[in-house]
Amino acid sequence: MPDLFSPLQLGPATLPNRLVMAPLTRNRAGRDGVPTAMMAEYYAQRASAGLIISEATCISPQGVGYPLTPGIWNGAQVGGWAPITQAVHARGGHIYCQLWHVGRISHPSLQPDGALPVAPSAVKPEGEAYTYEGMQPFVTPRALAIEEIPGIVEQYRVAAKNAAAAGFDGVEVHAANGYLLDEFLRDGSNRRTDAYGGSVENRARLLLEVLDAVCAVWGSHRVGVRLSPIQPFNDMRDSDPETTFSRVVELLNPLNLAYLHVTRLGMDAPGAAGPYFDLTRLRRLWQGIYMTNHGYDRASAMAAVAQGEADLVAFGTLFLANPDLVERLRRDAPLNSPDPSTFYGGDERGYTDYPFLDG
Repeated sequence: MPDLFSPLQLGPATLPNRLVMAPLTRNRAGRDGVPTAMMAEYYAQRASAGLIISEATCISPQGVGYPLTPGIWNGAQVGGWAPITQAVHARGGHIYCQLWHVGRISHPSLQPDGALPVAPSAVKPEGEAYTYEGMQPFVTPRALAIEEIPGIVEQYRVAAKNAAAAGFDGVEVHAANGYLLDEFLRDGSNRRTDAYGGSVENRARLLLEVLDAVCAVWGSHRVGVRLSPIQPFNDMRDSDPETTFSRVVELLNPLNLAYLHVTRLGMDAPGAAGPYFDLTRLRRLWQGIYMTNHGYDRASAMAAVAQGEADLVAFGTLFLANPDLVERLRRDAPLNSPDPSTFYGGDERGYTDYPFLDG
């Protein structure tokens, strides 16, 4: 049986181990969405991961929902990402770009011309948006007109093409955590009565169209997708998440994607996002490489791989604070403690200055 440190074939790449650096928003890009020089060192330090998934990366100005997050919609941003992917490759690593449109989880102050954020339906989420002026209440978003939806798909296609130009090894389509594609999937945020609402097949239509467009750029063997079936973050819920996401996985299977990435976020608040269910059901339904995420330590991650519960295990905070996490887990060595005050925004402190085991 494989273990956490066994290699794995992922599309054309042979990953040296099954530890994945999860996508981690760090808010250290420029205000124009161009990645900064210190980001290259940050990612390169963590290149021993079997795979790095970049921080969520906006596909368009409309997709922006947080300050100082990177984009992938124009040439300057592609130019900013290129030295980052080169730095990861120079240290033998693999890196996918996570493609992101936040949907309703934005604010007019972050949108072009102060426009309303877009969503499947005009349903205001509870909570507050992070803006350059501080926390502000979420607004009621504007429901996308059906004739606008091909334009959303095109934003993903262009972003996928730009990610290839920037030197990434593949892309992950972010369909989780209450952002646009997740908003379409769950009936708490999708009240549409047209071809993109109602049945699970209709609610999954946009995700499938996006994946078709992205796979046309990359080939399906270098495209992953992330789901969060039990995650209540960003005021998300579904009346029957087990039925919804089981059917979504069935619809995804024929695409032969590189992997399915399912976060267990929501386990700590069972039922908050709708009736709780055991995510191992999705593992059994999925016919390809399965990645899990959230709350793993060395023992539980090793058990998940050894018992066949997952092929890959993604770590977030542990990779943030331990650039050499793979070696630390291999040796069962002590781990650095993360500094939450430096998670979002700032300089190199709490970003590239965490110590390595060997100095």
